[in-house]
Amino acid sequence: MSSLQLINLRANSLSGDLQVDMIMNSNIPSALEVLNLGSNHLHGRIPSNLYKCTELRVLNLESNRFTGSIPKEICALTKLKELYLGKNNLTGQIPDDIARLVSLEKLGLEVNRLNGHIPQQIGNCTYLMEIHMQNNNLTGVIPNEIGNLHALQELDLAFNNITGSIPSTFFNFSLLRKVNMAYNHLSGHLPSNTGFRLPNLEELYLERNELSGPIPDSISNASKLIVLDLSSNSFSGTIPDSLGNLRNLQKLNLAENVLTSKLPVSIGNLSESLEELYAFDCRITGNIPGGIGNLSNLIGLILQQNELTGAIPSEIGRLKHLQDFSLASNKLRGHIPDEICHLERLSYLYLLENGFSGSLPACLSNITSLRELYLGSNRFTSIPSTFWSLKDLLQINLSFNSLTGTLPLEIGNLKVVTIIDFSTNQLSGDIPTSIAGLQNLAHFSLSDNRMQGPIPSSFGDLVSVEFLDLSSNNLSGAIPKSLEKLVHLKTFNVSFNRLQGEIPDRGSFANFSFRSFMDNEALCGPIRMQVPPCKSINIHRKSKRPHEFGIRYIVPAIASIILVIVFTVIIFRRSHKRKPGTQEDSSPTASWRKISHHELYRATEGI
Repeated sequence: MSSLQLINLRANSLSGDLQVDMIMNSNIPSALEVLNLGSNHLHGRIPSNLYKCTELRVLNLESNRFTGSIPKEICALTKLKELYLGKNNLTGQIPDDIARLVSLEKLGLEVNRLNGHIPQQIGNCTYLMEIHMQNNNLTGVIPNEIGNLHALQELDLAFNNITGSIPSTFFNFSLLRKVNMAYNHLSGHLPSNTGFRLPNLEELYLERNELSGPIPDSISNASKLIVLDLSSNSFSGTIPDSLGNLRNLQKLNLAENVLTSKLPVSIGNLSESLEELYAFDCRITGNIPGGIGNLSNLIGLILQQNELTGAIPSEIGRLKHLQDFSLASNKLRGHIPDEICHLERLSYLYLLENGFSGSLPACLSNITSLRELYLGSNRFTSIPSTFWSLKDLLQINLSFNSLTGTLPLEIGNLKVVTIIDFSTNQLSGDIPTSIAGLQNLAHFSLSDNRMQGPIPSSFGDLVSVEFLDLSSNNLSGAIPKSLEKLVHLKTFNVSFNRLQGEIPDRGSFANFSFRSFMDNEALCGPIRMQVPPCKSINIHRKSKRPHEFGIRYIVPAIASIILVIVFTVIIFRRSHKRKPGTQEDSSPTASWRKISHHELYRATEGI
């Protein structure tokens, strides 16, 4: 097989050590150009005598279980163009001898346990187009020599421990399409000329670093940007108006920085192709510009944890594709505009921790795609009757509002709901028994309301419930023993009510403390619950119960029968003592006369 040029056994179930001695001692190495054993179960060390394959152009050993270090002998393969060693368990440092791979175009070392620094000598591999070193334990700085790689198109160094600043030479790669340096410890400012010489850059990920300073205006010169993620850094200052020039942008993430400006009006100029706009926890102030309605292809709009004021602009209803919408933790006011009901694809709506007021829009029932609704910590006063037709809701939080009225039986329409939190409102009336039909309900809270009446015994059918809080209401009656069947129940609270009777002690109730039951009217139970003991039935009294039954019911019945018999006998005897033929005998009632209690007593004295 001296002419064999390609061995491709990729994506099989090969296991064991990579035994190449037979290959190396044959005539195969003289012609072999491609050795692809990727995506198998090979383990052990990578053989160092692979260097004998002097004609090798592609070596793919990725997605196996190789251990040990990268053998420096591989660096003798001067004709190698593609080296894939990613997704193994390799340790040690990247060999400095990598500089000998002068023909290398693609280098894959990702998802290993490599440590140490990125060797400066990598700058000699001037044909490199792709470098993948993400998900390792690399330290040190990005070498300046990386600026020599003018053919570079993709660089992924994410999820390492790289420090220092991004070299200014880095932003001279005119062919660069993708850069990912996320989740490192990079610091310093982005150069003011960022973007000027990156005409082909499509994706830039710098999140979760320690970068600071302003976001440079020049970044808008990277006009082909599709993804720009600068989140979780310390960028400050204003959001550049020039970002509105990025007409190809699909994802913009500025979240978790210290930006202190308003949302620029020019944000409405961003491309209609923009699908994700994330600017949460940025200290952004001012109103939400109405121009945001121009971003008609937005799927996700997350502006939570800022200092936005004013109302939700009615233009929001133009975002027909919006699925994920959050304005939580701002200072917004007013009613929720009816235009929000035009968002027919909306799945997640988070408006909690604002100052919204009034009733929930009756038209919310039109958003049949809604799955999670979080409107807690506002000033809402009522829930429209149409709300309960949202049968596909999974999570509802309306806690800490001013809701009044009762909960209708129609709450049972929410068949798939897992979380309901109506705590800290002014709801009243009985707890609807229809809630017991919500078989997927895991979290249910009505605490701190004005609910009254009993806890429905049918709550024992809430087979999935883990959290049940009915505290601080006016509930009365007993705690249903049926709740002992709730095997998943971890948190239970009925304190501060008017409940009476025995506290259940089986099932999950064996794990609850007195805090779950305190401050009720007349609960009783074991000492650990800090309530009076329940009145137990005396064992001696239990043994007399049959005798008591006899005294109460059987003896009086027998005595009555005896009295009737005696009474009949007396009359019979007296009737036979009279002379026949008298006028008294001719009367059908002549033998009857009144008998005194004294006579009756004497007659029965011997019985």
